[in-house]
Amino acid sequence: MTPTPPTNPTSSRTVIGMRVRTRADIPKVLRKVRRANIESLGHAGASIRLTARRSIRKSANPAEPGKPPKTRRGQLRSAIRFAVEKNRQRVVIGPDHRIVGQSARAHEFGGRYRKQRYPKRPFMGPALTKTKDRLPKHWAGSVR
Repeated sequence: MTPTPPTNPTSSRTVIGMRVRTRADIPKVLRKVRRANIESLGHAGASIRLTARRSIRKSANPAEPGKPPKTRRGQLRSAIRFAVEKNRQRVVIGPDHRIVGQSARAHEFGGRYRKQRYPKRPFMGPALTKTKDRLPKHWAGSVR
């Protein structure tokens, strides 16, 4: 006798069964995410700080209101720092109060400093706005 071809086309296929086990080491993954986040926060802080520093120019004349402040000796520019708070998973960026005191606050938000009225000359807010589109790139592919 000759075998007859199957009438149902699916009956001629062979199905291979497979069992897969996966094991997730959640604490290890969370450690790697935390480490990558801290590193990425550092890169983001450095990027914003650099943008803010570059916006402040040296000049004996004051900047126009609404424009970043100018500095005579470069003290404000060199006072801009950043620090990553590892426990809170955040970055703090801005002028060091021990170096420039309240003058940076008077420039950024406007106000009084040493009995003089300062108009708004923001530099940190615009630096964040300018770099915000690039910030997600610091986290892309950071968890390995």
